[in-house]
Amino acid sequence: MNIACYIRNSNVFDQVRTALARVGYLPTQFDAETSLLRTLKRKTFDFVIIDLSSAESEDSIFSWLSLRSGDPIPTLILSSASGGDVVARVLDNGADDFLQRPFDAVELVARINAVMRRCAPKNNRRVIEYAGFQLQRDTAKFSYQGMGISLTPREFSMAWLFFSSPGVYISRETLGSVIWSTDSEIAGRTIEQHVYKLRKKLQIDNRNVVVIRTAYSQGYRLDPVDNEGASPVSEANQS
Repeated sequence: MNIACYIRNSNVFDQVRTALARVGYLPTQFDAETSLLRTLKRKTFDFVIIDLSSAESEDSIFSWLSLRSGDPIPTLILSSASGGDVVARVLDNGADDFLQRPFDAVELVARINAVMRRCAPKNNRRVIEYAGFQLQRDTAKFSYQGMGISLTPREFSMAWLFFSSPGVYISRETLGSVIWSTDSEIAGRTIEQHVYKLRKKLQIDNRNVVVIRTAYSQGYRLDPVDNEGASPVSEANQS
């Protein structure tokens, strides 16, 4: 996901960039309001984050928010200010969410994902792009940077669950009921075998770009690998 960030404070942007990088989102920093608004007219972004203290004029930012039309880009406002009046003004002027600084990285990502879900078209999600991978629901095609990867129907269903909620544990009960229409005790061994095979297929040129981690009390979770040049992680080390 490409995210435009109008954040002039370098410390604040570093915090945002670190939080977004952990889930594979790509931030672009803008240090001037005019640069942000000009770029948004000619380049497509999936999301916008604006730090209110960066704004040369709050009125112009609020005017832009309130005058958006058509299919506006979801926007979240950051501010060190607090209180109901501040939040109300931000939301009333067209922002989709508000987050007070300092913030927790997990909450920032969760709020972005929640806004994206609310702003998504009412029809079901058909394409997922994450960390270079793409899943096309209608054709059940799975690829990495355009290179096709063969998955069985159940492997694709499992991959869809993981890639639609990166960083979130998915329980064995959920996998069993969604993919096999049965409980985790019956499907447990089958689930483990499918996860093992999917892990292998997610390796690109004998390295891990993403990894499926295991927590036996919580289930499985898809995470990006910090160092894309890392050697393959054995299944024993992915827990």
